[in-house]
Amino acid sequence: MEKLLEILEDIQPDADFDTCETLIDDGVLDSFAILSIVSELQEEFGISITPADIIPENFNSARALWAMVERLQDE
Repeated sequence: MEKLLEILEDIQPDADFDTCETLIDDGVLDSFAILSIVSELQEEFGISITPADIIPENFNSARALWAMVERLQDE
């Protein structure tokens, strides 16, 4: 999860990824940030994120993102 937080902070340095659970709902992450995150996660963790995975539930918090990464790594 530490590497995930590094990626997120590089892309959106002013967001509070430790506690925020409404990154999408509150507009903290815009579409460009989401595409950057998807690209970085695919490269770093060797996963394939499909359009079906790009939903607010998977991107609203760092914890949700990490759960998605772990699930995709198991597939």
